[in-house]
Amino acid sequence: MTEREYNECVTDYADNVYRFIVKNLRHEEDARDVVQSSFEKLWRNRHEVENAKCKSYLFTIAYHQMIDHIRKMKKVSLRSEFNEEIKIYDRPAQNLKKVLDEALARLSETQRSLVLLKDYEGYSYEEIGKITGLNESQVKVYLHRARIQLKNYLVKPENVL
Repeated sequence: MTEREYNECVTDYADNVYRFIVKNLRHEEDARDVVQSSFEKLWRNRHEVENAKCKSYLFTIAYHQMIDHIRKMKKVSLRSEFNEEIKIYDRPAQNLKKVLDEALARLSETQRSLVLLKDYEGYSYEEIGKITGLNESQVKVYLHRARIQLKNYLVKPENVL
């Protein structure tokens, strides 16, 4: 990968990688750090990466960086010393987003990543398997189970809009 191809990769995929990571971590600053370190790693290994495979390589790096970040954050448990006021919006769009975010938050890290990669980013089962290190049938099974969990949560009367 040349410097020009690297810059094109940044331009083409930075937003997609950021969206994927921020949806999983649900914290913008942490997501920026993970994306930054992912692009840094891609830059260091650019001579070993084919330009045609830069997207999947980048998402693979970002996924693994995110998992490392989550593991690190679990070791360091910080307590919030303050309570933020939670505002409730009665507009359907706000409630829908809130319900969907809550449903996604109930999934395991792996399930949430699979749902976001497949349904939000549009990757194939094979590409998701390469990114996450799972085989294609594992991806299908985990994704199916995640969708069942989402459906069961979303059809509860208290969650239906």
